[in-house]
Amino acid sequence: MAKSLNKVMLIGNLTRDPEMRYTPQGTAVCTFGVATNRSWTAKSGEKKEEADFHNIVAWNKLAEICAQLLKKGRKVYVEGRLSTRSWQGQDGTQKQRTEVVINDMVILDKKEGAGEAIEIPEPGMEPQVSPDEIPAKSVEKKGKKDKEEDKKEDVKEDEPGEEDIPF
Repeated sequence: MAKSLNKVMLIGNLTRDPEMRYTPQGTAVCTFGVATNRSWTAKSGEKKEEADFHNIVAWNKLAEICAQLLKKGRKVYVEGRLSTRSWQGQDGTQKQRTEVVINDMVILDKKEGAGEAIEIPEPGMEPQVSPDEIPAKSVEKKGKKDKEEDKKEDVKEDEPGEEDIPF
C-alpha cells in the first residue's frame, strides 16, 4: 500500500485569543485562529497580497499551554495535520469545518513587556492527538510517577457523543 502524508506547517499571527474548553470526559481542547499572508507580483507588475485564515485545534497539555501563553496578534509556528469534521447544526443543516489539529507550537515573537522571558515547554513533550485517535491498548514505557498520574486521570475516551460536539 502506498504511503500518504497529511502535514501542515504554518507561520502566522493569531486572529483571536485562544478559547479553552473541556470535553465531557475532561480532555482539554483549545481553539484559535491563525492568519497567514502571501504576496506576489501580477503580470502587469502590480503587487498583490492575500491573507488566509486557518482554524487551529490543540488537545490535552498542548491545549493548556496554548491557552496560557497565546494572545491575539502573537506570531506563532504551528505544525500538525488537516482534519475535516461534519455535524448536524441545531437548525438541521449539515455543517462542515476543516481545521489544523496541531501537535507542536512555537512562539516566534517576544512577550509583551520589557524583556520578560517566555516559558516554552521542553521539546520532549508527547505528541498531541485527539482522544478518538488514542489506541485502546497502547503500551508505553512510563515511570512510576506517570503511572500514578494515569490512574488519577482515568478518562473513558470512547464514550458515544464526543464527536457530536462542534468546537
